[in-house]
Amino acid sequence: MVHSLTLQQRLERHQVRLEELVYWTERQKQPLTSLTLEGESANVGTPWPGTDGVFSFTGTGTVPADWSLADCRLRMNLGGEGLVMLSDDQGAATGYGIDPYHRSFPLKSHRFSFTAECTARLPFGEPVRAPRIEWAELVWVDTAVEQLHLLMQQIAEAAETLKDHEVVPHLLDLAEKAFYQLDWPSATEHYISRTAQAPLQQKIWQLPATRGETNELSESQRQNVLEIYQQLLGELAELQKRFPPEGEIALSGHAHIDLCWLWPYDETRRKLRRTFHTALSLMEQSAEFRFNQSTAHYYWQISQMDPTLLEKITERVKTGQWETLGGLWVEPDTNMPTGESLARQVLYGQQFFEQQFGIRHDTCWMPDCFGFTGALPQLLQQGGMKNFFTIKVNWSETNRFPADLFWWEGLDGSRVLMHTFDNPMQGYNGFVHPHGHRETWKNFRGKDKHPQTLLTVGYGDGGGGPVPEMITREEQLKVFPALPKARWATVKDFFASANQSAERKALPVWAGEIYLELHRATLTTQGRVKKAHRDAEQALISAEIAGSLAHMLGADAPDSLRDQWRYVLKNEFHDILPGSSIREVNIQAVEELTEVIHQAGEYQQGAMQALVGQLPATHGEHLVVVNPSLDCRPLETKLDDGSVLSTDTLLPPLSVAVVDPQQLQPAGALSVSETHLENRHIRVLLNADGTLASILHKASGRETLADRGNQLWAYTADKPRNWDAWDVEEDFAARGEEIIDLQSLQVVESGSHRVAIRLVRQFRDSHICQTYSLTANGKRLDIHTELDWHDRRILLKTLTPVAVKAREATCECAYGVVKRPTHENTSWDAAMFEAAAHRFADLSEPGFGVALLNDGKYGHSIRNNVLALSLLRSPIYPDPLADEGEQQFTYALYPHSDEWYRGGVREEAEALNRPLLISESQPAATGLYQPIKLSGPVSLSGFKPAEDGQGLILRVYEPAGGRGSLEMGLTKGWKNAGPVTVLEEPMNVSANSIKPFEIKNFRLCRD
Repeated sequence: MVHSLTLQQRLERHQVRLEELVYWTERQKQPLTSLTLEGESANVGTPWPGTDGVFSFTGTGTVPADWSLADCRLRMNLGGEGLVMLSDDQGAATGYGIDPYHRSFPLKSHRFSFTAECTARLPFGEPVRAPRIEWAELVWVDTAVEQLHLLMQQIAEAAETLKDHEVVPHLLDLAEKAFYQLDWPSATEHYISRTAQAPLQQKIWQLPATRGETNELSESQRQNVLEIYQQLLGELAELQKRFPPEGEIALSGHAHIDLCWLWPYDETRRKLRRTFHTALSLMEQSAEFRFNQSTAHYYWQISQMDPTLLEKITERVKTGQWETLGGLWVEPDTNMPTGESLARQVLYGQQFFEQQFGIRHDTCWMPDCFGFTGALPQLLQQGGMKNFFTIKVNWSETNRFPADLFWWEGLDGSRVLMHTFDNPMQGYNGFVHPHGHRETWKNFRGKDKHPQTLLTVGYGDGGGGPVPEMITREEQLKVFPALPKARWATVKDFFASANQSAERKALPVWAGEIYLELHRATLTTQGRVKKAHRDAEQALISAEIAGSLAHMLGADAPDSLRDQWRYVLKNEFHDILPGSSIREVNIQAVEELTEVIHQAGEYQQGAMQALVGQLPATHGEHLVVVNPSLDCRPLETKLDDGSVLSTDTLLPPLSVAVVDPQQLQPAGALSVSETHLENRHIRVLLNADGTLASILHKASGRETLADRGNQLWAYTADKPRNWDAWDVEEDFAARGEEIIDLQSLQVVESGSHRVAIRLVRQFRDSHICQTYSLTANGKRLDIHTELDWHDRRILLKTLTPVAVKAREATCECAYGVVKRPTHENTSWDAAMFEAAAHRFADLSEPGFGVALLNDGKYGHSIRNNVLALSLLRSPIYPDPLADEGEQQFTYALYPHSDEWYRGGVREEAEALNRPLLISESQPAATGLYQPIKLSGPVSLSGFKPAEDGQGLILRVYEPAGGRGSLEMGLTKGWKNAGPVTVLEEPMNVSANSIKPFEIKNFRLCRD
């Protein structure tokens, strides 16, 4: 046939004709009338009695005897999101999630009943302001028409996405031929009734009156539809021979479920059940369907609240249809947790999966996290994971990440195979759709290395997962020409194949951290959560150290703190720790982390008492002091009465000292006035406005500051175009106000062990109280900060220009450091205007440097010679009161000789974050005990009871990029059983040396 229309015009005509079929996809329907809401009789239109909490619904129904049960559906919109348990006439129940994407449920018997529990919210937490039962009906689906409509729709979608491909005219020819063959109803009254709801008909001034009765297709017409459908599938398959598939996609059903985000955790519990029941129901529809779900915590949660559901999941895991993934406890932020936290994510995640499912994962699954620390590859390798998946790297706004199938090399040189896909149709919440398939394959840059890319499909973030239509779409698209071949597959099989390709062909390598050029404000927003998390991490690490040392000295083996660690790991989720959740989530996170700190404190007290019980007794009252680090530290501590000791007494690493407090003298003279603080190491001068005028480093004779130090700036232009809590944009400094309103300045401490000056400032409706303090033996100036904040959409920073010139800053990260540019030579450098550092960031020249330390902040901006730390952000979405009210933290300025590593920067930062452990007024004889001695260039990550109860695990790491030998000496009765992995299993590596940024774990056992 010669066509006078363009291909685009033909496609538009096809889409208009396609709309007609929709109105015949239902043969008959009838309302469901037997409903209850909260135990009261209800009907369509019945409003809910409230909007908060969970509401219960029930219903019963009977399918007419002449309806084909296989084609019947219960369709409902109860007004919110929930879980439907649909029972057949034998009482057997099947669960389904109900939400805007899941509202049609198959029936297994003519008589049925259901119960439902719903909340007046939509999947992304949006409130339904006036919830009511919107509709509930039985529908006899005309499956033949439904399938033909979907197939014709996919032809239109394929033609639209393939555009100028030479197959498009052939696709349209087939579609038009099918339309010409259709025998379609046309009787006026019935036709108008059927199409009355069409958008075009709804625009008519007044539709003609009808009796509302509609004829369905006759049997001959339905047979005609079936024949055309089969004919069309056959013709597409023939066309595919001429235009074979271009590319290959491994489809994985998926439901990204944010552990918390725009809803509280109680709602997440319900989302898990809804989503998991839905996925199981789809497996009944298709044996080929595959579904993956990550996060050990989710399965643990299901085990607590619905063990029967977990049993059903376990059965599908065994058949291979349900794929557990990830290997971690949750999908955490990786920029802010300490290395020990990340090690526990791997340890407790893999252990749970193995105990519950008998599976140890080889793929780390983190599609939605905001950049990745370079410590991960080594941890993953030790945890049995050799593959890594994300897609968030594609969100970077300035520079396109250069590869999507590549080796990711960590700080120490460990490598994992990394894959990411670029799907324009909702990313990891993808669809089975010609456009998504075609564009994902087109965007895959690794196709010359490997012939397949991964694509996850299913509604997510708020959960929900795939819908039945996706299964039908996949079946139909098998015969389509030119589009990529797309089949259900497991992630495990995809990576197994990709690893085989990587053995044959050289892949690109990305070395070091993966910095996301977006969501930089997540390093600062919700400071209370971040501070509580830092304190909880350190409290647990210190408690375990105390228990382990006590055990080595003769006390009973300490208990595992696994349950407390799991709360910390849960709150590292990538929308909790980053501060991008609603207020209810943030409040709960602080509460849970505060309880962890309390429990860790009780554990530590018990461990200290057990430790004291192993020491020689005396009648005097002495201090028992534990050094919880591998650094030699001066005895500097805060006592129960608030007083401070700052002495020259040195405590060896991992030692226990019993000292007479009466014999402790301050380490040199201190002086203080309203304009200065001074000890034997540094002299600090203040300006009249409370900023720092000078910090003289006496050992080198160098002045630390290049201009006024500790300037406080409020940036009122911190109003990003998107992602309010997540983003700080490059123009944040376009409008900044230095906070110079000094209400008071006074000396508040002038003792022999510590001196301090307190400053109080006001900014608009907010107050800032800062205390400069210097101890007798202190080499750093501490700046304790108390905020009472009552202003919205402000970014608060401290800026200190230092007398150092360096093109790179050294920033601590998990298990090491990362170098960051202080210049903007390239677009990559310029994009890193706000970046993460853990306990310190440092600028050093040969012979001298200055470090900015902190005990709970992460967002740093280091340009030229200015050390800047973000102290607070107060966005209004999704928490209108983010960082409102009181919070406190400490940061410090530390001048030092030599470069950062030789200058003791890490040691000073560790002392600020993990102070000495003290037990006062103990009847123990003075002495020094060191049950373990370890020499070498290492820092302590953790010292803990082994999870199997067999001894202790000592975890250390090389923190600076050097290498050296290790020597370990243990107290009598103990032995080093050798290196182990992060999973606490034997590891065949050298026990006597350590390489740059290497993590070493040792099992210590009784002889």
